[in-house]
Amino acid sequence: MRSTAWLLPTLIVPLLAAPTLAAEPNPDRPYLLERVDDAAVTRLYADGFTKLPLDQKVLLYHLYQAAVAGRDIYYDQRYVHSLVMRDLLEAILTHGVEVEPATLDEVRRYTKLFWLNSGPYNHLTARKFVLKCTPEAFAAAAKSAVKAGATFPSKDGETLEALLERLRPSFFDASFEPIVTNKTPGPGKDILATSANNLYVGVEMKDLDGFREQYPLNSRLVKREGQLVEEPYRIGGMYSTQIRRITGHLEEAAKHAPATMQDALLALVQFYRTGANADREKYDIAWVRDKNSPVDTINGFIEVYMDARGVKGSWESVVFFVNQEKTGEIRKLAADAQWFEDHMPWIKEYRKPNVQGITANAIEVVIETGDCGPITPIGINLPNDQEVRERYGSKSVSLSNVLEASDKSTPTTFRAEFSWTPEEVARATKWSVLGGELLVNMHEVIGHASGRIDPKLQGKPQDLLKEQYSALEEGRADLVALYFMPDPRLAELGLVKAEDQAEVTQAVYENYARNALVQLRRIPTGSQIEEDHMRNRQMVVRWLIDQTKAIDVRQRDGKTYYVMTDVKAFHEGVGKLLAEVQRIKSQGDYAAAKKLFETYGIHFDPKLRDEVLARVKTLDLPSYTGYVMPRLTPVKGDDGTIRDVTISYPKDLTEQMLEFSAAGKTR
Repeated sequence: MRSTAWLLPTLIVPLLAAPTLAAEPNPDRPYLLERVDDAAVTRLYADGFTKLPLDQKVLLYHLYQAAVAGRDIYYDQRYVHSLVMRDLLEAILTHGVEVEPATLDEVRRYTKLFWLNSGPYNHLTARKFVLKCTPEAFAAAAKSAVKAGATFPSKDGETLEALLERLRPSFFDASFEPIVTNKTPGPGKDILATSANNLYVGVEMKDLDGFREQYPLNSRLVKREGQLVEEPYRIGGMYSTQIRRITGHLEEAAKHAPATMQDALLALVQFYRTGANADREKYDIAWVRDKNSPVDTINGFIEVYMDARGVKGSWESVVFFVNQEKTGEIRKLAADAQWFEDHMPWIKEYRKPNVQGITANAIEVVIETGDCGPITPIGINLPNDQEVRERYGSKSVSLSNVLEASDKSTPTTFRAEFSWTPEEVARATKWSVLGGELLVNMHEVIGHASGRIDPKLQGKPQDLLKEQYSALEEGRADLVALYFMPDPRLAELGLVKAEDQAEVTQAVYENYARNALVQLRRIPTGSQIEEDHMRNRQMVVRWLIDQTKAIDVRQRDGKTYYVMTDVKAFHEGVGKLLAEVQRIKSQGDYAAAKKLFETYGIHFDPKLRDEVLARVKTLDLPSYTGYVMPRLTPVKGDDGTIRDVTISYPKDLTEQMLEFSAAGKTR
C-alpha cells in the first residue's frame, strides 16, 4: 500500500498543489519545468548518488534498466489501445516538420498528458481525456508525418486510414469507454464491464461465481466461447518479451547485490518465470528479510487500485538508495512498533502480540515507472499479502527526494484561500514539513503494518471486502497516523518537541479537514469519487463532520470552509472510527464497508465542487504533479566493463518519454 504524492499528506501543502512557475525558489536548481493543463511537471533530484561506491552505482544502473524495461506493461494493462495510441502520437511529434502548427501544438499537449497518466485516463479521476483538434486535422497530421518518414503501428494489412478510424473513439469520444476503473457504476451495472482497463476482456462479476483463479494477482481474465481463461503474466505468457528483458537486468543486478538482496532478486526472477503464487510469496518473504541493503527496488505486479475487484496487480517499479541522514527518524517508529500496536484503540484480539520485522527507511528515488511514475507516491509499505505481513513483517519507505521536490515549490496563496484564519495559515506554513513527514511515516510504518485478522475469518480481507478493501485500508492507515499524532510517545522518541506537539497536531488536523474540501477540484465532472485515497480522505472527514463536533462547515463571502475546531473531539472521533474500520477489516465485513463509503466517501455535492474549482482557478494552480526522473549513464572501459555510472537531470518531459519509449521498442 502507499501514500500518494498528490493526496497524502495534507499537511505538506506542495503535495496538494504544485505551484505556478513563478514560485520557483532557485533558478540555479529548477524543480518546476512546465505546466500542462492541470498538471505540473517537476524535476526529481537524487543528490547522494555521486557519493555512492561503484558497486552500488552499477547495481542501481541495472535496476534502473529493469524499471524502464517493464514500463510498457502498465500502459497495456491500463488500456488495451494505449501502446498503439502512444506510438502514433510519438511518430507525429518526431516527424512533425510539415504538420500544421496548431494541430501539432494540440498533439503535443495531449501527448504530454498521455505520458504523465500512462494512457488516456486521468490518474486522479479515472476518466478519459480527449484530443481537442478535429479527427480530420489529426489524420492530416499523421499523413504529413508519413511524408516526413514516420512509420505507424498497424495490424497486418491495415492502412493508415483504417488505423485512424479504429482508434478514433479512443482519441476523440469521451463517452466511449469513459472510465478506466469504475467501482461504483450505479444500479444494475457491472464494475468490470464498465471499467475500461485491460485486466478483463468480456468478463462480468457474475462470470466469476465458482471460478478459482490460479494466478489472481498476475493475470488477465478473458472470456472465450463462454469459458473464463487466465492469461498469466510470466515468461512464456502475457508480456513475455518485456518480462524477459526485466529478468535479464535483474540477473545482472544480482551479480552486484549483497547476499540477502541477491536472494530476493533471484526469487523475483523465479516468480517472473513461473507466475506461481507460491513463488510470489517466496519473493515477498526474501524481500522483507533483506533489511540492510543500502540499495533496493520494488518491481512487479503489486498494487490493486486499478482493478475494480481489488485483485489484479498493476506493474510498477521503484529504484532507490537509502538516505542515511533521514532514515533515523522513521526507524524510531519501526523500532517502537510493538508499543503502538499495544495502544491501538481497537480490541485486543485484533492487535498483534508480536510485531514482526518492520523495516523503515527514508530513501532517494532514482527512477519510478509503471504505476509509480511519472506520478509518484511519497510513502510505500509492502508486501500487501496480509499473511506474509503478519508472519514475516513489512518494509516501509518514505520518498525523501519526492518530498523535497514538493516542498521546494510551495505557494502561500493556496493555504490562505482555504484556511479560515491567518493563524491557521501560519501553522500550516510553520509545520508543513515536520507534520507531513510524521503523518506519512506513521501511515506507512505503524498504519499499514498494524492489526491482524479475526482468527475465525474464512479467507483474506482483500477477497471478502472486494472493491471496498483498498479505500478502507488507506483510511485505516490514515486514522492510525492521526490517532497517534498528539500522543506523548512521539515526543519521548524525539520525533517532535514536547512544547511544539500540540501546535503540530492542530496544524495536521486542520490540514486534514481542509483537504477533503480542496480535493474536489480534482474531479471536474460527475459527482462521485473513484480513486481509493480520495475516497478514504472524504470518508474520514465527512464521518467526523457528521458524528462529532470536531469540524465545522462554515460560509464566508459565498465560500465554504471546513474548519477544525476541537482537537480533543477530533482525536476521540478518529479513535472511534479507527476501531470500527479495524473491525470491518478483521471480520471482512463487506456490508459495513460498503455502507461506510456509500454514506461518506464516494458521493459529493457537485455545486460544492464547482465552487472549489472556481476558487482554485483564480490561483492558477494545477491539480497534480508528474516527475521527470534522473538519468543514469554507464561509463564503460575498453573491455565493456562499467567503470562508473553518471547521473544527470533531464529538463524536458518529452525528451525523457521518447527515450523510454525507444528503449521499449523491442516489445
